Amino acid sequence: MFNEILDGADLFFLIAVRVLAMVETAPLLSSDGIPQAAKIALSGLAAAAVFPWVRDAGYPIPDTIGPYLALLAGEALLGIITGFFLVAVQAAFVTAGQFFSLQMGFGASEVYDPLAEIEIPLMGQYLNIVAMLVFVQVGGFRNLFLIGVRGSFQALRAVDLVMRRDGFFEYLFGAVSLLFKNAMTLAFPILGTLMVISVTMGLLSKAAPQMNLLTEGFPLNIGVAFLLLFGSLPFLMEAFARLIDAGFLDLARMLGGTG
Repeated sequence: MFNEILDGADLFFLIAVRVLAMVETAPLLSSDGIPQAAKIALSGLAAAAVFPWVRDAGYPIPDTIGPYLALLAGEALLGIITGFFLVAVQAAFVTAGQFFSLQMGFGASEVYDPLAEIEIPLMGQYLNIVAMLVFVQVGGFRNLFLIGVRGSFQALRAVDLVMRRDGFFEYLFGAVSLLFKNAMTLAFPILGTLMVISVTMGLLSKAAPQMNLLTEGFPLNIGVAFLLLFGSLPFLMEAFARLIDAGFLDLARMLGGTG
């Protein structure tokens, strides 16, 4: 196997670049908490696993350096697009938490996310952690390499990205718009309840002006939000699992539909 990879080193490098670009942008794997050597080793292992199939299927390699570098850039772009599509699915959970953090009184409280290396609201981090656990539970890493690596090489090559770029852009724009739709769907039960509480507290403050809205409203919002979260957590996990599975199906459709 090692000798075969050495003989087809130019093809193996193209495969490894696409896989490495996907690993560098995919959820969980893109964190700086994972050593770069581990990412490169994982990419090399995945590239070696699909190398015999790609070689037997036929992948024309340019004879000159210029077209080869262009092909290399195209493979890297394909890997980035694959990872970005999955990141858009994962970001829906953080966005859902951001939608109702302000309503429940946690808008100013932010925590540092070591995976994304940004500060996000407290509830966004909570839903993000739950989503990561669900991602692992539903076999997200298995699907990532089956669809993102094996499926992508079965579907298209880098040269197909230029000829079918309209389909890619359509799916990517759809993924971004779907992000906000999914986030609102996940957050709406809690967000809608908090909005009802806010309207109710406003009416009560008009009926009883002596009522201290700030003192009594914030604890009520926080308590109701936590009760809803704890009560709906099993249903949220099922919704997270369906959303992640739907994201992988959309990714397979994007790769297969354009390839």
